[in-house]
Amino acid sequence: VQLVESGGGLVQAGGSLRLSCVASGFTFGDYSIGWFRQAPGEEREAVSCISSSDGTTYYEDFVKGRFTISSDNAKNTVYLQMNSLRPEDTAVYYCVADPYFGDGEICSYEYDYRGRGTQVTVSS
Repeated sequence: VQLVESGGGLVQAGGSLRLSCVASGFTFGDYSIGWFRQAPGEEREAVSCISSSDGTTYYEDFVKGRFTISSDNAKNTVYLQMNSLRPEDTAVYYCVADPYFGDGEICSYEYDYRGRGTQVTVSS
């Protein structure tokens, strides 16, 4: 199983980045794929998740209206479009995968797999 993230970088406040997560080694449609983040000295936190089977999405309140998650099932890839970035969005963003069949939590902290992460730094 692999989850490979890309797209992180350094951006000024108000700018945008698009993260990508390419998944392999499992049945993509049986999982929800999501993004979590962790800043230095902070606990990890969920950001957004999407069901690969029916497109159901979940967003934490602090990203609603700014971030958009989407999925390209043909490419086994999930994207996170991040707009209006703020310095407090600075963190390592990592991709997670958890079995999801239409019930239960779509953005569970008890995920099965995670990637190595990509650094997002937002300067003020």
